[in-house]
Amino acid sequence: MTSPSLAFDLLATDGPARRGRLVTAHGAIDTPAFMPVGTAATVKAMFPETVASTGAQIILANTYHLMLRPGAERVARLGGVRPFMGWQGPILTDSGGYQVMSLAKLRKIDDGGVTFQSHVDGSRHYLSPERSIEIQRLLDATITMAFDECTPYPAEKADVAASMRLSMGWAERSRTAYVEKPGYGLFGIVQGGVHADLREESATTLKRIGFDGYAIGGLAVGEGQDLMFSTLDGLTPHMPADRPRYLMGVGKPLDIVGAVMRGIDMFDCVIPTRSGRTAQAFTAEGPLNLRNAKHAEDQRPLDETVNCPASRNYSRAYLHHLVRCDEILGLMLLSWHNVAFYQKLMADMRTAIATGSLAAFAQAFAAGQSGKVSEDGDD
Repeated sequence: MTSPSLAFDLLATDGPARRGRLVTAHGAIDTPAFMPVGTAATVKAMFPETVASTGAQIILANTYHLMLRPGAERVARLGGVRPFMGWQGPILTDSGGYQVMSLAKLRKIDDGGVTFQSHVDGSRHYLSPERSIEIQRLLDATITMAFDECTPYPAEKADVAASMRLSMGWAERSRTAYVEKPGYGLFGIVQGGVHADLREESATTLKRIGFDGYAIGGLAVGEGQDLMFSTLDGLTPHMPADRPRYLMGVGKPLDIVGAVMRGIDMFDCVIPTRSGRTAQAFTAEGPLNLRNAKHAEDQRPLDETVNCPASRNYSRAYLHHLVRCDEILGLMLLSWHNVAFYQKLMADMRTAIATGSLAAFAQAFAAGQSGKVSEDGDD
């Protein structure tokens, strides 16, 4: 196993749950951490300064989308994705593998990589582990993801195994192509579907190759929360304790709390901003649909426990009015609030882990929540 380029300090534990700090060239990240999704170099309906004001320390951008528009070479000429979009902190870039499988047309996969047709304009492209790593270098990603294939669910175990082993070969090539820089890092991605033996094989292979962090892909793709949690229960003991663990594309608040209790450190998901754009707000009393007429004369703020202007300074009645009138401000305020709510949840869990009270926190939090669907994708 190689020495990590990113410093990860484990500061406290509470059962399997971990409180840590990941130090990068572009700033420190307190974990457990939630990364707002900025697929096309923007967290939708939010200014970068507003995202930072919520407490977010790192965001996610996407290789596939940025290679198509405006192009990785152009972003490199403009100084990299951080100055391009005006974000001061670390950025993690997804490798593009998930989007090639979910969005691109006329895919042809072989051991070398993937030939596909752009969903934007039909142009043809070839994405290999080497090209994915090169694009992420041109973007100047703080954390680069190894190129992988996201296995669909459900799938036959033999197909899951073949997909996982293809991804492991691509992981090794991603490691070879990656150029080390102080304060930058490369994460491998554990695959294997919901099969414990395949997940263990994948994690063992990635540990042998050696990465700065270890992600978990191929969950939150339809298997349900119970199966996701049981998969994590079987997998995390096989993951290095001294490196960050990242569960990709998860999720709703209860998904995240449960995954933190199983030893996960980092998360991303489109749900906070996508929900904001569909008039849903996450609150301590559970999610609210601001289109609902019951909010029409409700003068209460969204959630006074969240230290955010969008959460405290606007009534539910006003937000209901904005949503029903299709005013852009309503979607902006709800997105802002939701990202702030997620960041408060992460901060509260960090405190609970440090004080050995995570189980009590999780029980109290769950009492006010409903719904437990996870969602992956791009925003």
